[in-house]
Amino acid sequence: MAGMSQDHPTNGREHGHQHGHDHAHDHSELGEMDLRVRALESVLTQKGYIDPAALDALIDTYQTRIGPRNGARVVARAWVDQAFHDWLMADATAAIASLGYTGRQGEHMVAVENTGDQHHMVVCTLCSCYPWPVLGLPPTWYKSAPYRSRAVKDPRGVLADFGTTLPESTRIRVWDSTAEVRYLVIPQRPAGTEGWSEEALAELVSRDSMIGTRLVDALSTGSAA
Repeated sequence: MAGMSQDHPTNGREHGHQHGHDHAHDHSELGEMDLRVRALESVLTQKGYIDPAALDALIDTYQTRIGPRNGARVVARAWVDQAFHDWLMADATAAIASLGYTGRQGEHMVAVENTGDQHHMVVCTLCSCYPWPVLGLPPTWYKSAPYRSRAVKDPRGVLADFGTTLPESTRIRVWDSTAEVRYLVIPQRPAGTEGWSEEALAELVSRDSMIGTRLVDALSTGSAA
């Protein structure tokens, strides 16, 4: 796996950057492909070729059961279990599989860990390669051309779009997913969560934090129950 130093990704690929940014990024905007998919879905439903209920169930499966909740459990386990953490960093595919999260788009996983000195962010510059077993379906913005381009050229600007501001001294690495490898960002565990249960910690972990576009904030839940 190749890596690029700060201010550029790698192939298999990773990039690091520290640049400015001067325009906003609409995370909810539907791209042309998404609009075409919705139109096609409507036509196929009208013709009786697909069952909307079955389709909704499939989407729900990836959004809830085969989705970010799985990744959050992986992160929480790494936060509380040093042996699992070390295994995850050495062989993410096997460590993640030990929790039952395997399957298509998750055959070759690499975990990258955020620290106070280094922040990781994931993109797929060629298409939308994404670790389905641990993050579910990729969000629309992840597949968009603006994110795929700007994440490499202007990662600080992209982070700012998500409300994430890092110290200038923090090095940013952008990892470029490929057909061969998918990445999972292990965000920093928030201060003040000592003694929290694994389940409570998992509730803190968002999909975006495992892509690297947001941080994890213990105040976001207000409870350690």
